[in-house]
Amino acid sequence: MRSVEVPLGRRSYAIKVGGGLLARLGVECAKLEPDLGQRCAIITDSNVGKKFAKAVSDSLFRSGYLPVTITVPAGEKSKCIAVVEKCYDRLAAHRLERKSFIIALGGGVVGDLAGFVAATYLRGIDFVQVPTTLLAQVDSSVGGKTGVNLRAGKNLVGAFYQPKLVLCDLDTLKTLPEREFRAGLAEVIKYGIIFDAKLFAQLECDLSKILKREAKTLSEIIARCCEIKAEVVSQDEMESGRRAILNFGHTIGHAIENSFGYGKFLHGEAISIGQVAAAKLSQKTLGLTNRDVGRIKNLFERAGLPTRIILTSAQRKKLFVAMLLDKKVSGGEIKFVLAKKIGKVVWGQKVPMKLIESVLA
Repeated sequence: MRSVEVPLGRRSYAIKVGGGLLARLGVECAKLEPDLGQRCAIITDSNVGKKFAKAVSDSLFRSGYLPVTITVPAGEKSKCIAVVEKCYDRLAAHRLERKSFIIALGGGVVGDLAGFVAATYLRGIDFVQVPTTLLAQVDSSVGGKTGVNLRAGKNLVGAFYQPKLVLCDLDTLKTLPEREFRAGLAEVIKYGIIFDAKLFAQLECDLSKILKREAKTLSEIIARCCEIKAEVVSQDEMESGRRAILNFGHTIGHAIENSFGYGKFLHGEAISIGQVAAAKLSQKTLGLTNRDVGRIKNLFERAGLPTRIILTSAQRKKLFVAMLLDKKVSGGEIKFVLAKKIGKVVWGQKVPMKLIESVLA
């Protein structure tokens, strides 16, 4: 088992990566300080719950906890205020107290939803992230961003609220559908582009092993991604500066998800398109080389991810409306994270609308 520390003073926590960890969840929770309360809730979705909820519940029972399982519909549409309210009602019915805690068992949707519920129920109770998708293990489970969507846009309601522990069981990835697994690689590739050129080169060399879900390679790659995110978050927990680099490709990607309706594109598919577009914007504004743009596009394509989108005039208008509602818009201006070279990016870059249109054309 590999362990990565997220150093945030009193809010510090460990990310543990390895096989067979679901069975150890209760034991790992019992090690946490201060002690967690006996009552707890597992928030999961209708797909993940069938596979792993019993194992998680049994592990918690063995360590003396009293869990209740709350199952929400699978998919992005569950990230909404109405589902949050239903979760509150179940927590109240199970009599969770301020020392009680929540287990977020699932992918990014469940992690964001359960984290927001934990951040707001009784003005905040502890929670543990148990991500079951590649995307959640390397990205959304780490860093304390929680939230839900509004009709107007993605993640417009939320809180920064750190988990007590992140437990990444590699065995859960064995049952992940191929499309979901490949979508998770979009966030993995992102870390190479924004922070670590050596990681990017390793992904180019080892992609076939990763696609075969070779445990040793996956463990190494996931741990490295978590190390990068931990370092960035520890320097800028509330995203007032450097943490913005984690949004590379997300301005366009989130707008694609929102304007096409959540579910048509998986998050990783949308930000794959967004990252290739951001690379092209980087070429035109910061001088990112043709070679680096080609390497970025080629790696996404080799991972089986989309790199472009064909838009009608109406879709283009809808996309730009969604981009203007992005959280990173300031003073009515869209701000981008752009790359100077693979491994080095800058944030807060203003890009003319015509240039964005030309890249998406």
